[in-house]
Amino acid sequence: MPDLISIGECMIELFSEDPMESSEIFHRSLAGDTFNVLVAAGRLGTSTGYITLLGDDPFQTYLKACFVKEKIDTSQVRTIPGFNAAHFVATKPDGDREFIYYRSNSAPTHLTPDDIDENYLLSAKILHCSGIAQAISESSRKTVLEAAKKAHKNKIIVSYDPNYRHQLWDFETAIEAMKELMPFVDIFMPSIPADSQALFGHDDTDQIIKQTTDMGVETIIVTKGHTGSSLYSRGEKINLDPYQTQKVVDTTGAGDAFNGAFLHGIMNGMSNYEAACLANVSAGLNITGRGALGGMAEGAVIYDLHEKYMEQMA
Repeated sequence: MPDLISIGECMIELFSEDPMESSEIFHRSLAGDTFNVLVAAGRLGTSTGYITLLGDDPFQTYLKACFVKEKIDTSQVRTIPGFNAAHFVATKPDGDREFIYYRSNSAPTHLTPDDIDENYLLSAKILHCSGIAQAISESSRKTVLEAAKKAHKNKIIVSYDPNYRHQLWDFETAIEAMKELMPFVDIFMPSIPADSQALFGHDDTDQIIKQTTDMGVETIIVTKGHTGSSLYSRGEKINLDPYQTQKVVDTTGAGDAFNGAFLHGIMNGMSNYEAACLANVSAGLNITGRGALGGMAEGAVIYDLHEKYMEQMA
């Protein structure tokens, strides 16, 4: 049975190196924050499981095959009438990326609390929740909350990445959803500036930590892109430098690679600090490949670099 379970939506990704308006070729892949976290942890050796719904369109076979390839337990993945969400990603003339989403009323938006099997949750050490899973529909938001309540009741660690997306909802609704989940959260994983500006109205790490601990969360890890991360636990804050790479191809999924590695570390006897160092290495490697999974390394590579990174940080 899986040690790490997540709930959410995995989308078909269609990527082009050319601008959206002139591109003739798109390359197929898949992506979804909660799925990416499972892959990151799984490649390090964690057993993982996914709670999601697939539409019965032709993409379902590809999606499920990818889940199986990544050794994700699919016993809680159901197929229902409907379609699987997709998003297009293209490179703009200035080098930035452009996204177009087709996800409204997709299969995962029909998740309900009835999709949560409490006995399945009992097998896990950690339940990972996401703000995106909360945002895709009201019923999915209720499902995430119900899962967190059941996990908390059974003393299963609940981690939460608020992962704010302006395309999905407004600040006020996102803040409300975050606050309703926080009483059941043990590990909070926001990012600066994407989450901080939307959910807290500022980029002050110390204030984010204070506001979050006031909500009852004990462990906070704030990711800050190229400037590193800050870990708060048991009254102590530690700032960590990023794992530096000279080749930055695509930052997509770096936060998910970080989160998956951190959760893997603490489930496998690492201190929070050691796990955060492992997470920095995972995120640093991830940005050397295209897409969420293109640079996501296998465990042996990450572990080897982790030792060297820990020596540098000492």
